[in-house]
Amino acid sequence: MSVESTIPAPAASGSEPPLVGGGAPLIGHAWHLIRDPLGFLTALRDHGDLVRIRLGPKTAYAVCDPELVGQMLKSPEYIVGGPLWDTLEVLLGKGVATSNGKLHRRQRRMMQPAFRPERIADYAKVMEEEARATAARWDHGRTVDISAEMFRTAVRIVSRSLLEVESIGEKADRIADSLHTVFEGLYRRMILSVGPLYRVPTQGNRRFQNALDDLHALVDEIITERRANDSGQQDLLAEMLRARDETGQPLGDQEVHDHVVSLVVAGAENVASTLAWTFQLLTEHPEQERRLVEEVNSVAPGREITFADLKNLPHTRNVVTEAMRIRPAAWIFTRRSVAETNLGGYRIPADADIVYSVYAMQRDPRSFERHLEFDPDRWNPERAGDVPEFAMMPFSVGNRKCPGDHFSLAELAIILATVAPRWHLSPVPETDTGTKIGITLHPKRLVLRAERR
Repeated sequence: MSVESTIPAPAASGSEPPLVGGGAPLIGHAWHLIRDPLGFLTALRDHGDLVRIRLGPKTAYAVCDPELVGQMLKSPEYIVGGPLWDTLEVLLGKGVATSNGKLHRRQRRMMQPAFRPERIADYAKVMEEEARATAARWDHGRTVDISAEMFRTAVRIVSRSLLEVESIGEKADRIADSLHTVFEGLYRRMILSVGPLYRVPTQGNRRFQNALDDLHALVDEIITERRANDSGQQDLLAEMLRARDETGQPLGDQEVHDHVVSLVVAGAENVASTLAWTFQLLTEHPEQERRLVEEVNSVAPGREITFADLKNLPHTRNVVTEAMRIRPAAWIFTRRSVAETNLGGYRIPADADIVYSVYAMQRDPRSFERHLEFDPDRWNPERAGDVPEFAMMPFSVGNRKCPGDHFSLAELAIILATVAPRWHLSPVPETDTGTKIGITLHPKRLVLRAERR
């Protein structure tokens, strides 16, 4: 990249995007984002491809058109920032997810070797072991909390493969409980940035702070254990503990801590949510479940599925992709403009907060035929080309694309292809498949009956 290409181009003359009506006094459209955020964001494109909304006293810019979102994500004129990332810093610190500029590039270079294709095959052995252990824990005819089970499995996989923490078993449940509480509280803090109110010692604020403190303490325990028991491991945590910056200094304890939190959050929360939604969707679409089970059994008759089998499981991979489309875990993102610029013919001022929703884009009838239908076949080669560029982006694009996308896709497919052929899952009266709103989306109460096939 040339020096000139990193300098924002002068903004073309343009008008302000249209302001969406219906804001409430004082809090603006934050009321809609608390009461019905998915419905509100999904309807925004009816007002324009780029619109203004009010979040309390601040104006934010909502980008609704996939092409404009793609332009923004690939442009150096917009950085990671805005209400989401400002809020997430409480959890993630200055890790690779929240940093910008030289710090982000250094952190990403350090992490990238851990996600090379040849490393994924090694990690897959852990994925296979943990998937089988999960499937073996259940009892015929008993109910299973799928969200909790998938989170526990995902935490163990990321901890054993990327961090080589073998003692994660007793910590997994604490991490799960803490993260769920933190993610619920973070969403409200993102929408209504009224910092002083969140320091009032209410029951909800205390519960949030206790969960956040416990999560950070758990991560410190993991790092302390590894420092005390370094036996030449080659995992990502070992590389971080041994890494040196450009001056020859090791990474500080806080930077290592922030990296580990980012890995656990991204590697467990998003994967677990996607798996929970996938199993829920299969309970509603028995024909898709039947096809998936038949495909796995035909590829691996009488034996366990392995990483090498994934290339021969196109329908299983399509089921995962379609679940990520219609039920994305990470659903709302923000950016911040670094200077006055132009997007889609509209003027964007410097230091503006910008919002976009992959949930809304991936369910948009302008981009997807039968947009609300769970249709894994839409990802077959003869149809996938009909999807507009940037309309489907579960791992983002550009230099902020998730470095662990292949890791996550392998993990999702291995767990699904291991569990589904063994267990038929069905709803029970206490099942609630409504959406639990937080920084990520979860089923409210995904309790399913497990019946051995």
